Amino acid sequence: MTRSTKTALLTGGFVLLLLLIDQVMKIWVKTSMVEGEMHQITSWFKIYFVENEGMAYGITFGSKLLLTLFRIIAMGAGVYYLVQLIRTGRFSLGFCLTLGLVIAGGLGNVIDCLFYGEIFTSSHGAVAQLVPWGEGYGSFLHGKVVDMLYFPLIETTYPEWSPFYAGEPFIFFSPIFNFADSCISVGVALLLLCYRHTFAQALELISPGQKSDQDEASEGDR
Repeated sequence: MTRSTKTALLTGGFVLLLLLIDQVMKIWVKTSMVEGEMHQITSWFKIYFVENEGMAYGITFGSKLLLTLFRIIAMGAGVYYLVQLIRTGRFSLGFCLTLGLVIAGGLGNVIDCLFYGEIFTSSHGAVAQLVPWGEGYGSFLHGKVVDMLYFPLIETTYPEWSPFYAGEPFIFFSPIFNFADSCISVGVALLLLCYRHTFAQALELISPGQKSDQDEASEGDR
């Protein structure tokens, strides 16, 4: 077994495992809780079911359809370039797994957008049910992303003397997110901290100009 084949199998298996974990968590929450329901696990960790139509951590950007199409294109490009990088055999397994983290996270949320509106009833006011295709709360490409991880590490209030938000509640960390978002965040952090130079080399390798140079060099060798 070649190095590139081994890397491809391990990276592919890793991505599939992350996708499985992400979808199992989302489906469990979706079919067990009503939107807005919260279960306190510890003082700083809660399972808080919300749905959003935005990006990671509930960030909104443009229309739902445009965001879903952007996600599909971005993930398609990401998968394509990861395959190309693995085929070169030049990059370590750790680097490929890190890219796999980001791609798995993106794909996990894309699955929600593509299919959840078609196969689940609404979670507003009642626990959602899995239904035949087309009988769900929305249409294809218009599903909502399921979020449930909430870590209010610090809950206090702004001091009365504060010039901003005096006496109002302050929560750190307030975003509600999911396992897929975590994969993206961890993957990006690892790329910046551990693989910054390797990632730059990978971008150069897959750039159109670099490919053209490689093709010309190959033709010259012939």
